[in-house]
Amino acid sequence: MTDRTALCEELTATWHREIPIVAAMGMAVERYDGRSLTVRAPFEPNRNVHGTTFAGSLYSACVLTGWGAVWLALRERGLVGVIYAAESTVQYRKGVDGDFACRCTPETEALEVGIENLKSSGRATFEIVCTVDHDDKRAVTFSGKYVVHSKPA
Repeated sequence: MTDRTALCEELTATWHREIPIVAAMGMAVERYDGRSLTVRAPFEPNRNVHGTTFAGSLYSACVLTGWGAVWLALRERGLVGVIYAAESTVQYRKGVDGDFACRCTPETEALEVGIENLKSSGRATFEIVCTVDHDDKRAVTFSGKYVVHSKPA
């Protein structure tokens, strides 16, 4: 097991323990390569009356994926912080009628600026974009602002 594998397992376990609805939705980290995070969820517990994925589930997956990307970036650098989702917008462009994956690849330079701000002032803001694609088309685009306050490790 690699350190990243262990971090992904810890992230999924944290979500399931601390946010019970995440376990009910079946969301889990699928992959993290040090830059890009992918979270996967099954269709059945997230479906709506129209036979597509519930918009709230898609939104939740995006919020969690963005939060998780920040959490992983901090953890890989030996940092600990309290992460808050402060603002967000979401665009739903296409229905999703099956299992889905949410992806987040934070911009490297902006991520490093945020990390440096957290180290120097104990606070940082991260602008994160997450997407869900379906049938080779963009279904959801989420833009979120996450605020982090440092705390002792």
